[in-house]
Amino acid sequence: MHILVSAASKHGATSGIADHVGTTLRNRGFAVTVEPPDKVGSLEGYGAVVLGSAVYAGHWMKSAKGLASRIGRSDASPRVWLFSSGPLGDPPQPDEEPVDVAKIVEVVGPVNHRLFAGRIDKSELSFGERAIMVAVRAEDGDFRDWNEIADWAGGIADALAAD
Repeated sequence: MHILVSAASKHGATSGIADHVGTTLRNRGFAVTVEPPDKVGSLEGYGAVVLGSAVYAGHWMKSAKGLASRIGRSDASPRVWLFSSGPLGDPPQPDEEPVDVAKIVEVVGPVNHRLFAGRIDKSELSFGERAIMVAVRAEDGDFRDWNEIADWAGGIADALAAD
């Protein structure tokens, strides 16, 4: 089975999660393509899609929402898993679902949606982004839990192997 793993990422943290998911799935014997949503062509040939997005101000990035819409309209109808990346700190905050995930879930009918902690390096941010991070008192650092991500991807592999 060929799996598409796609994630919208502004500063690279979420694409790192997508790469980790892709590696885990490859290690379990699946053919995997990892690419950003705006580079995805046809959905034909994919038996499953793992779609994720960085979350900014509670919202998915436009390119990920666009791919979700394409998946929802596709005749290919692959099985879909969704993930969001964004909460920061220890424990990661905010811990609620992104604002637009309910609509995305409605459009693509995923097996599930998972919220992962993110990474922020304030030195990579624009002045406006840094101002927002200061205003919300976001902690600088990498809060991604690679074992949690690999376990989730392993669950995807298990579900696909059971089919």
